[in-house]
Amino acid sequence: MAPPNDSSQPRLAAGCRWAPSDKTGTEENRMILFPEGAIKLQGTGRQVLERCDGQRSFGEIIADLQKEFRAADPQKIRADISVFLEQLQRRRIVDY
Repeated sequence: MAPPNDSSQPRLAAGCRWAPSDKTGTEENRMILFPEGAIKLQGTGRQVLERCDGQRSFGEIIADLQKEFRAADPQKIRADISVFLEQLQRRRIVDY
């Protein structure tokens, strides 16, 4: 599978959705439900996937995260997020 390009608009794949918030109402441990199971997302992974709404482009998501994590190497952010989305696409959790 090809990595996303700057104009790709990542989104949850068909059949995938965010699980309802837990009883405490916290969003810290959000989960993605998909036909084969569920993935618990925390930290940066959660922040990335929350931005994958099918409206924002990969380039916009990367720019937003680079602003948020100014101390990190911008190229590493791009590479890491690209690999992360490729892995989720292979598991049919994300489309772009």
